[in-house]
Amino acid sequence: MSMLTDPQALQNQANRDFRDLASEEFDTRTLLRNAVTQAIDRKYEDFLIVDTDSHHYETEAFKEIAEYIDDPVMRYEAKFQGHSRGGFTSETGSYQEIAGRITRYPERKNEKVPTTKHRDLTLMERWMDAMGVDMAVMFPTPMLNLSNCPRIQVEVAMAKAYNRWLCDKILDADPRIKSMLYLPFHDPEASYEIVKEFADRKGVIGFMVTSTHYKANYDNAYMKTYHMLEERNLPLGFHAAFTWTDQSLQLCNRFIGVHALGFTWCNMLHMTNWITNGMPERFPKLKTLWIESGLAWIPFLMQRLDNEFMMRTSDCGLLKRKPSEYMREMFYTTQPMEMVDNREALELTFKMIKADTQLLYSSDYPHWDMDLPSTIYDLPFLKEEGKRNILGGNAQRLFNLDPVYSPVKLARRAAREAGQPVAAE
Repeated sequence: MSMLTDPQALQNQANRDFRDLASEEFDTRTLLRNAVTQAIDRKYEDFLIVDTDSHHYETEAFKEIAEYIDDPVMRYEAKFQGHSRGGFTSETGSYQEIAGRITRYPERKNEKVPTTKHRDLTLMERWMDAMGVDMAVMFPTPMLNLSNCPRIQVEVAMAKAYNRWLCDKILDADPRIKSMLYLPFHDPEASYEIVKEFADRKGVIGFMVTSTHYKANYDNAYMKTYHMLEERNLPLGFHAAFTWTDQSLQLCNRFIGVHALGFTWCNMLHMTNWITNGMPERFPKLKTLWIESGLAWIPFLMQRLDNEFMMRTSDCGLLKRKPSEYMREMFYTTQPMEMVDNREALELTFKMIKADTQLLYSSDYPHWDMDLPSTIYDLPFLKEEGKRNILGGNAQRLFNLDPVYSPVKLARRAAREAGQPVAAE
């Protein structure tokens, strides 16, 4: 019996060929070696790249963060519950990891790093240098669903602790890393106090509301917070997420459905409330950034709201223009950009949202649906100026950033100017 017809022989060969990726030594630089090649080929060293939505897993540093919780009982509880990657908010099992096939989720915590600096700094710098990113806006991951915790005091305590830890351990240590700090939106007064406490901290370039909450952003309780942000010229971000606990999304029996709808629906809802209740007129200098919802929903909502508005302008008494005109003045992050076969649809979307001035590149690294800078750089309908604006220039203007360039990119530029070959490090 030949091997082709012998079931046992086939199984033995399969066992020899099988790679247990989850047990192999993990290294960010190995994972992103193709990204390094892209960065060199496209000469990213010639211009600034800012990633406006990147992440870390704060649960990997949970013992450190828990020490910043003021209440001793809650501090103990956080240490006990926060050891897993899901922390307080785990609800989706291993769906995102596809049962372990996406190895950077389970294996990232085992990556070897030097002890000379904080682990999160090393991991951030490794992927930034590999992808050609100069500066990055860093967000948590499980905490994006902390707003679903029924205990508001837990959200407030974790928000304060995480923000203090982030400022002390990360933002103070590396000028390339920035953040829009978490606001515990279920407690308007606590949100206001957090802006007061952290607005002047190094590396804080704005504040962020996670969009899976069930609070109306037009509530008068938030007005003094918006006013303070406007006065300080600090943008407000609405960071999308998904939660399978949402009653409407519970009808989805596949992860693909809840993921596709959840990230768009939450920001569509908050955008609609923000505009129809006249927030752009009440706070005309407050810049808003809509994070991680992709782009396809924006033209739809522009047209839908304009259509309703032209029939019922009295419903939006504070508005002086069409909803779409306000939306074109807002800012958006790219990821997850809908990379479908219909390039004409994507090009039209870019035109409708004034992407050259309003769109900001984001990778969402290290999440499974991340986008490299090439998703923008390789678009054939963008001119060079538009590419550079989206990849870094727009973020520089929105956040008033003083550019800090990757030392790896500076070395490549120097080598090229000296006529030396540029190779992957």
